[in-house]
Amino acid sequence: MIHRLRLASLVLLLLSAWSRADHVIVTGGPALRKWENLRVQQDQHDRWWANFVRASTLRMAEIRKAYGPDAAIVWMVYQPGYQTRGREDGKPYTSWIAELAAKRRVTLIWFNGSGNFIQALNSRPRGSIQTFDFFGHSNRYAFMFDYGNDIMAVSTAWLHERDLPRIKSSIFDRRAYCKSWGCHTGESMSAVWKSATGVPLEGAKGPTDYTVISTGRLPVVKGSWAR
Repeated sequence: MIHRLRLASLVLLLLSAWSRADHVIVTGGPALRKWENLRVQQDQHDRWWANFVRASTLRMAEIRKAYGPDAAIVWMVYQPGYQTRGREDGKPYTSWIAELAAKRRVTLIWFNGSGNFIQALNSRPRGSIQTFDFFGHSNRYAFMFDYGNDIMAVSTAWLHERDLPRIKSSIFDRRAYCKSWGCHTGESMSAVWKSATGVPLEGAKGPTDYTVISTGRLPVVKGSWAR
């Protein structure tokens, strides 16, 4: 009888942990065309406003296929980038993103910088994050939430590897799969992420290519993926 009670308690504990499972997708903002059009063609970014949004929705579909149609997805989006690009293009991009979130039954969280990004991320339940994905500009030291939006070829909002100890390691499942789909993350930030959170972060050694999302594929690396 005691063994049965212990087994039942264990099952309830596992079910409770599963019900709290989160799949976090972070989406950085696009550059403005007024800045990018001043650069030589091979150095231009974000001709399409939704590069990172489309990559994020492709990942949502992949998660729901792997973890079930009701997998809980938390979509964290850098709002200022889509507000300014929307004004430039004369399009309601933030409204479109909110509609996408509703259609795909995901929890949308807007953020405007590293401070409230970390605050929102740290609010997730203990051990709940099973997967974490970042889609946006980055370099070897930081996720760049903004790049070429306020200032040409400059980031004014980021999560630097020095900020990573501010993230609670307890929010991650110990087997969490984390990946950055930005450029160069695997060259430094991945190692600091593992040290700070206790879970690996797969990142690119080299630049990443988002042109393949037009064929329904997630970004590819022009180099190699590393942890």
